[in-house]
Amino acid sequence: MNGRAALDARYDQILRREGAALRRVAAAYEADPARREDLFQEICLAVWQALPRFRGESSERTFVFRIAHNRGLTHRSRRPANAADLREAETLADPRPGPEAEAWEEQRRERLREAVRALPLEPRQVISLTLEGLSPGEIAEVLGITENNAAVRLSRARRALRQSLDTEGAAP
Repeated sequence: MNGRAALDARYDQILRREGAALRRVAAAYEADPARREDLFQEICLAVWQALPRFRGESSERTFVFRIAHNRGLTHRSRRPANAADLREAETLADPRPGPEAEAWEEQRRERLREAVRALPLEPRQVISLTLEGLSPGEIAEVLGITENNAAVRLSRARRALRQSLDTEGAAP
């Protein structure tokens, strides 16, 4: 496989593996569906452009999330001052069976999304990345902070999220 074909295959693999998570990252930065899709496309383009420069200094997953985070920040800085607060992406198709279980799970996720959206940006970032399965070390790399700082932010964010959910009477 030549260099271009290998790059195409690698990019396709990344999007298959991380595409849904990248959509959720975009949703953490943009509430409007059309602007959220634009942001997702910007993230995909940025990943494509940066992929040849990936040197393996971090995991490929961390590299991709760092790009998504940076694009989200850039997008947020360009947003008009009166834009709505950030909202979560629409729920993707859930392969689990049972409409009752699906409805209950959706209510639980919506309570969690609302509580996460109510957090200030820094705690919202670490919680969102944690929900995507990133470790504190990976979160630190994505956000450009120390691992200790990431762990402290995560601890505070979890505490704030728990308090918010407890206040609603909907602790996880």
